[in-house]
Amino acid sequence: MIRIALKMLFGDRGKYLMLISGITFATLLMAQGMSLFCGLMSWTFSTMRNVRVPIWVADPQVEQCNDNKPMRDTDTTRVRSVDGVAWAVPFFQNLSMARMQDGTSKMITLIGLDNNTLIGAPTKIIAGRLEDLRMPNTVIIDDFGVQRFSESRDHLIGVGDVFEINDREARIVAICETHRSFTGGPYVFTTYDRAVQYAPGQRKMLSFVLAAPQEGVSAEELARRIAAQTGLAAFTHSEFAWSTIMWYIRNTGIPINVGTIVIIGFIIGAVISGQTFYSFVLENTRHFAALRAMGASSGELTAMLLAQAFLVGFIGYGTGLGFVSVLGINLLKLGKVPFLLLWQIPAVVGIAVMVIVAISAVIGIARIVRLEPAIVFR
Repeated sequence: MIRIALKMLFGDRGKYLMLISGITFATLLMAQGMSLFCGLMSWTFSTMRNVRVPIWVADPQVEQCNDNKPMRDTDTTRVRSVDGVAWAVPFFQNLSMARMQDGTSKMITLIGLDNNTLIGAPTKIIAGRLEDLRMPNTVIIDDFGVQRFSESRDHLIGVGDVFEINDREARIVAICETHRSFTGGPYVFTTYDRAVQYAPGQRKMLSFVLAAPQEGVSAEELARRIAAQTGLAAFTHSEFAWSTIMWYIRNTGIPINVGTIVIIGFIIGAVISGQTFYSFVLENTRHFAALRAMGASSGELTAMLLAQAFLVGFIGYGTGLGFVSVLGINLLKLGKVPFLLLWQIPAVVGIAVMVIVAISAVIGIARIVRLEPAIVFR
């Protein structure tokens, strides 16, 4: 019976292709929307992905890693005094403007690392040496910065070139790879003292304190100790990342906009597939009636419809997911569009497609179970 059902399905090429197209388009919209959302959320805590440390200590009012509420420099010493802290170093982060030699300005995310240890420095150096960052007036820019800073030049900017930050010289000694910033500007790394000099002066300059626990002490336990003894906010890497994501979910329109795309994809898939499958059942009513007259039970006819519907769903799902993967690879090459296809996305989309397929099958089954064999003689 299943073989007969598949012959019926493949025999009507028009309806078959329409069903595949509906599922493919729905899969494409849902998977692309979810991947766009995950990509955007991963950009919100790019600084943490580039500077990986166990514990982030911040002002008590800070909820996400892009919020800059400066603390006193003495707060670093207070964190170091907490029992169980292996090390604690100052960290500077702020948006600034870089002025190129041709007079153009580019927005950057300025990062200041501990002068002695350079904890949090980029790990993937493309050109130059990290150690040269200890030389006067030196910075490290990321690969996106090379593109942005070279837009008005005849050749790419590189190691040895100079630009200005707040009217102070910044000489490039290395180029690194980083995750893109949510603000859209490239990352520029330097030492903490130099970053404080580059940035506009104010009474408090310390953005965060980076810390790590001693052996035998968990990051969660140490974060609670730091918060209790200093009155500052202390987060583990995971806690701060999720706090940042939830802040953007609560305070921006990103979830609503992306959620609308996903819902539209589901509705389109359900409507097109349900209507097309019902039309397919109507056009093949006489064939189903003939099978019923020859002794096929309602269960067997239902199994035929389910096999047709789920085969179409499987093919459409695979085709749509393939399109999303190819599209995502090309978007990642451009580097300008957030795209993150987590393994959970195909799983969720697969469940949604199965629901669409089930709805389509139920519509056809409702017609078939009430079918009278005598219709074949009319």
